[in-house]
Amino acid sequence: MRAIEGSVPARRSAAFRHAGVAISFLLRNFGRSYMKRYHWHLLLASSLIALSASIYLLHFSIFRDAHHIFLYLIGDIAFLPIQVLLVTLIIEKLLNEREKRQMLKKLNMVIGVFFSEVGTSLLKSFSDFSPHSESIRKDLMVTNDWSNRSFSAMSKRLKSHDYRIEIQKGSLEELKRFLLEKRGFLLTLLENPNLLEHESFTELLWAVFHLTEELSFRPRLTQLTDPDYQHLTGDTKRVYVLLVAEWLAYMKHLKDNYPYLFSLAVRTNPFDPAASAEIK
Repeated sequence: MRAIEGSVPARRSAAFRHAGVAISFLLRNFGRSYMKRYHWHLLLASSLIALSASIYLLHFSIFRDAHHIFLYLIGDIAFLPIQVLLVTLIIEKLLNEREKRQMLKKLNMVIGVFFSEVGTSLLKSFSDFSPHSESIRKDLMVTNDWSNRSFSAMSKRLKSHDYRIEIQKGSLEELKRFLLEKRGFLLTLLENPNLLEHESFTELLWAVFHLTEELSFRPRLTQLTDPDYQHLTGDTKRVYVLLVAEWLAYMKHLKDNYPYLFSLAVRTNPFDPAASAEIK
C-alpha cells in the first residue's frame, strides 16, 4: 500500500514534467513560426523605434534641452488619435474605394465573357417573347457617337420601359435547350467569390440560373396551365429587365475603357436585326 501511495507523487511529478516539456516545445515552435511569419514587421518596427530614439538623442546632445523634447513629444502623442482617425476612416476608405474600382474593372472581363457566351443570345431570344421589342430596339441602337450623358439618359429611360413578356409567343423549348447547354458555364461564374462585389451582375446570374432550373423541371413546355405560364412569364421578365440594364452598363464600360471591343459590340448589337461583324 505504501509503495502504491509513494508511486502517486512520482507519477504526478512525471506527468507535470512531460506537460512542461510539451508546453515548452509548443511555445518554442510557435515562437519560431511567429518570428518567421512576422519577421519583417518586427524588424521594421524595431528599426523605426531605434531611428526615433537616435534622433531624440542627437537633438538632446546638440541643444541640451530636455524640456523642449518632451514638450513636442507630448504634443505629438496628443495628436496621435487624430492621425489614427485620418488614416483608418479617411485614407483607408479611399484605398478601399480604389481597390473596389480595380476589382470591378476585372469583373467586367467576366461580364464580357458572360455576354459572349450567354447574354447576347438571350437578348435575341427575349426579343421573340416581347411584343414591344421594336421600341427597345430603336432606343438601344448604340453608336460611337453616344456620350456618357447619352448612356445615363437611356439608363433612366429604361426604368420606365414596358418589358411585357408573352411567354407563348416564342419557343420555350429552344430557350430551355440553350440554357441547359450553358448551365455548367453559369455554375462556374457563380463559384467566383469576387462576384459578390458586383451586386447587379450577381442578381442577374441568380435570375438566369433560376429560370434555367424552372425550365429544366418541366419535361414538356407545351400545354402548360395558365398559372404556370404566368409564373414562367415573371421569371423570364425578371431576367430580361436585369439583362438589358447590365448590357447597357457593360457597353458604357467598353466605350470608356476598350474602344476596340466597343466597336465590335456595336457591330454585333443584339438589338439590331441587321447587325454584322463585317465592316461595310
